[in-house]
Amino acid sequence: MDIAYSPCPNDTFVFDAWAHGRVPEAPPLEVTFADIDVTNGMAERGEGTVLKVSYAVLPWVLDEYALLPCGGALGRGCGPLVLTRDTGTGTGTGADLVGRTVAVPSERSTAYLLFRLWAADRVPGGVGKVVVMPFHEIMPAVRDGVVDAGLVIHEARFTYQEYGLTRLADMGEHWEETTGLPIPLGAIIAKRSLGAERLRLLAASARASVRMAWDDPEASRPYVREHAQEMDPSVADRHIGLYVNEFTADLGPDGYAAVRGLLTRAAAEGLVPALAPGALDFP
Repeated sequence: MDIAYSPCPNDTFVFDAWAHGRVPEAPPLEVTFADIDVTNGMAERGEGTVLKVSYAVLPWVLDEYALLPCGGALGRGCGPLVLTRDTGTGTGTGADLVGRTVAVPSERSTAYLLFRLWAADRVPGGVGKVVVMPFHEIMPAVRDGVVDAGLVIHEARFTYQEYGLTRLADMGEHWEETTGLPIPLGAIIAKRSLGAERLRLLAASARASVRMAWDDPEASRPYVREHAQEMDPSVADRHIGLYVNEFTADLGPDGYAAVRGLLTRAAAEGLVPALAPGALDFP
C-alpha cells in the first residue's frame, strides 16, 4: 500500500508502528516522504493511494478520495501564526498588513484558508500581495525584509523568536474564538476505489498505529529523529504533543464539525468549491 506523508514529527510518530510492520493485520506500507504542498498536488492529480493532505484541498479531491476519520491533525492552540519583524513601530493588529506583502507556504493549505478568513475580519482594505514560498524560507524572508510578514506552521511556533520575529496574530485563536471548534489542519485520505472494506481496514490500521505510539512513545523515537532533520529533540517532542491528540485517533463530532465549518466558511468567501452532500461521510 503506497502512502505519502511529511517527515514532520507528528506524522512519523503516528505512522511509525504501521510503517514498521508492528500493527497486526495492517497492509504493508511503501512510504514516500513529501511536503504537504506536494501531497496536495498529488491528490489533485489523483496520484497516490493514501495521502496526508491539507483539509483545504478536500473540496477538489473528495470525488476520488475518502476522508479517513483518524490519523490527521486537528487540535486547539495549534494554529498558524502571522509573523513580522519586531520593529516596535507597528500597532500589533491586522491593520499592520494593509497593503503589505505576506509570504504563505501554499494557497491550497489550511493555514492559508484560516489566514484569509482572519484577514477578512481583521485587515480592513486587505493585504497588498500574497506570495507563495517554501515553508523553510518564510522566516528568513521576513527577518531579511524580503516580505513584510509570513504565515508559518508547525515547529515555527517554537522557533520564530530565534529569527528576531514577533507574533502579529494567531490564526488558531481567531478560529477558536469565532467558532468554538478545534483547528483542522491535516487530513488522511485514501482512494475510494479501494472499496469500503479496505478503507475501514486502513482507518483501523491508522488508529491502531496512533494508539501504539501513545502506549510506547520510545519505540517511535528513532524514526522521528531520523526524519526530523536538525530539529532539536525537545522541539520535536513539543511538536508531537501539540499535533497528536484525541482527534488523531478519532475525528469525532467536534472534529467533523470543525472540518465542515472551515470548508463551509471558505466556500462562502469564494475560496473553495462548495462540498457536495455526504462528501465527508466515511464508508
